[in-house]
Amino acid sequence: MRIATISRSTHETSIDVTVNLDGTGLYEISTGIGFFDHMLEQLSRHSLIDLYVKTVGDLHIDQHHTVEDTGIAIGEAVAKALGDKKGIRRYGDALSPMDETLTQVALDISGRPYLVWKCDFTTPRLGEMDTELFGHWFHSFAGAAGLTLHVERLYGTNNHHLIESAFKGLARALRTATEIDPRKADAIPSTKGVL
Repeated sequence: MRIATISRSTHETSIDVTVNLDGTGLYEISTGIGFFDHMLEQLSRHSLIDLYVKTVGDLHIDQHHTVEDTGIAIGEAVAKALGDKKGIRRYGDALSPMDETLTQVALDISGRPYLVWKCDFTTPRLGEMDTELFGHWFHSFAGAAGLTLHVERLYGTNNHHLIESAFKGLARALRTATEIDPRKADAIPSTKGVL
C-alpha cells in the first residue's frame, strides 16, 4: 500500500495529512473553510485516494495560510506515497464537465513543478472562500507534489461549477497518473531512469 503521513506545523498553521494512493476515495477533512473541505472531498472521492486532512490555521487573519499550507502538505504526502514512482502511469488528463461548464486538466508526475492556471471567476467568494485562493492552492499542491499541471476552463458561467469541475478533473487525472501500469510495474517511466 502506498500510504504517507505528513505533519506540518508553523506559526500560522498546524496540519496533519494522510493519503492512501490505493484507497477507495474515503475522506475525513476539516480545514475550517466549508467550501474548501467540499472541494477536497471531491478530490478524494473522484481520485479514489483516501484523504485525511486536519488543518488548524490562523483564520482570524484570513484564509491564505490555511489554503496554501494545506496544499503543500497534501502535495508532500502524495510525493512521499509515490516513493521512487516505479511503475506509475505518470501522465493523466481529464475533460471534466459539470452542467454548463467544461474544464480540461492534464498533468505529468515529472518532478518538475509547474502550474498553468487558466481559470477566472466572476465573484470574489464562494461560500466563505476567496476565489483567488483556488489558483494558489493548485500552485501549492503542484509544487509540493512535483507535478507539471495544466488547468483550463474551456467554458462555463457558474462559479461553483467552474471550480468543482477543476477539482474533479484534477482527481481523475491524478487517479490515472498514480495508478500502477501492469505492463511496466517494475520500471521508472522515464528514459532517464529517475523522476
